Amino acid sequence: MKNFSPKQQEKYKRQKYIRALSKSTKNLFKLFRSQESSYECYKKRFSKLKEDIDNLEKIHLNSEYLRAVDTYLKQLYKKTIQEQTLTEQQFQELKSIELSNLNRLQKLKNQKKYSKEKYRKDIF
Repeated sequence: MKNFSPKQQEKYKRQKYIRALSKSTKNLFKLFRSQESSYECYKKRFSKLKEDIDNLEKIHLNSEYLRAVDTYLKQLYKKTIQEQTLTEQQFQELKSIELSNLNRLQKLKNQKKYSKEKYRKDIF
């Protein structure tokens, strides 16, 4: 990356970090939605995803959605992997709760889609 300007390097790092966050949420959504997923599978997959994010250089996130995703992933990792190990029953209960949390994050992302003033005006 020595032929690129510092601004281009920063943009590349930012995009890579954002892609890693997005990849993590998509994989977690798939894991929580799947009936066959077990706690061991979740633990192994989420640990790998978190490790990938931790290996990237930490960047400042401007978007409210991206900040929320970053804090959500940190809290989930701490709650489910660092502090305790879950039984299979607890994991099944956790899946539905975390699915709703991921849906809330997705709503936060989609909230900005149609926020332009021209879309909110009354036609009549």
